[in-house]
Amino acid sequence: MSIGVQVINERCCGLDVHKKLIEACIMTSQGIVRRRFATMTCDLRDLVAWLQEHQIPIVAMESTGSLWKPVYNILEEAEIESLVVNAQHIKAVPGRKTDVKDAEWIASLLRHGLLKPSFIPDRHQRELREMIRYRTSLIQERSREVQRLQKVLEGANIKLSSVISDVVGASGRSMIEAIIEGIETPSILAKMAHGGIKASAEELEKALSGVVSSNQRMVLSMQLRHIDFLDKQIKQIDAKMDMLEQENQSFKEALELLDSIPGVGTRIAQTIAIEVGLDMSRFPTAKHLAAWAGMAPGNNESAGKRKPSRTRPGNQHLRSQLVQAAHVIARMKGTYLADQYHRIASRRGKKRAAIAVGHSILIIAYHLLKRHESYRELGANYLTEKRRDSKIRQHLKELQKLGLLVTIQGNSTTTKEATA
Repeated sequence: MSIGVQVINERCCGLDVHKKLIEACIMTSQGIVRRRFATMTCDLRDLVAWLQEHQIPIVAMESTGSLWKPVYNILEEAEIESLVVNAQHIKAVPGRKTDVKDAEWIASLLRHGLLKPSFIPDRHQRELREMIRYRTSLIQERSREVQRLQKVLEGANIKLSSVISDVVGASGRSMIEAIIEGIETPSILAKMAHGGIKASAEELEKALSGVVSSNQRMVLSMQLRHIDFLDKQIKQIDAKMDMLEQENQSFKEALELLDSIPGVGTRIAQTIAIEVGLDMSRFPTAKHLAAWAGMAPGNNESAGKRKPSRTRPGNQHLRSQLVQAAHVIARMKGTYLADQYHRIASRRGKKRAAIAVGHSILIIAYHLLKRHESYRELGANYLTEKRRDSKIRQHLKELQKLGLLVTIQGNSTTTKEATA
């Protein structure tokens, strides 16, 4: 298989990676050499030895799931340049489809410099990514377990979630533990509420009047233990992140910069810093970063006209945290980002507003990390003041259409009926 363009990499190799085997195709000016390898670590070292025997300096493979990671680790250890490429970018022409043909196609594209590698951070950052993503999974699992607990309470006619915002908070926890121990008197259970509960004692007694069986008590006990276990694991990861922050001064400074953005707390700041990294030089512009994260609109242009299109695929872990920060901002007042959210939400809906504000947060984060500057608040009236003159002209035209003559002198306005 040959492509009639200039040769960029004289000696290269394409890998078609699967769970149990790898099809390798070396392509040089002398010809093509193929070989199949298993995916165990010892077999991957045989792959490295084979590449070194043929003096191959660069290798390319598809970014399929997490199957590329073991191969990349061993090649990185052997200091062989590895390109992990988006599978959508290297689809072969439809026709005969085999693993051998796939490996040969990847090698041919690499040899002629037609592959654009994905951004792959160093091994330390990859390990931190796995840890921070696992923490997100634990938090999500905890939320699901709390919902299961609420479902069991509802099945027992306990309407605790209707009067308490946090069922597993200090007050809710005390009541549920008492229910597990066999206490069923609503008045006794209601007295276990701590300060800060808005519901009255009468409302609590009504919510706690239920019929709880022994089977439901057993399930509630198991669910509380599971929630405690998840809390313990989350705290362990948080402690590890705190230790990393104390050991790495640059990481600590980056978190302080990101934390200055409204709506961005410690956890979201850690996610941005770890998913993106601290070196902004790998992204030519803020727009490149937004596109990589999947926070930029896709391209859909035909006949010179741009059509609406969905956001392009990207880093889903980073994207979800940015959207979460946008929803936090939606409940804030007096900030530029909150004003931006409500302006867009009123016209295009809350989901599009969350994506747009998440995009703005990422653009701000890029410039803060690149310039090493803290966030400067523009204020809720920034967009209004920026468009002040254009809005005045717009309203003047509307008034003139209604037959009114408007005279503006300084900050005062005079309006009168127009005469024919």
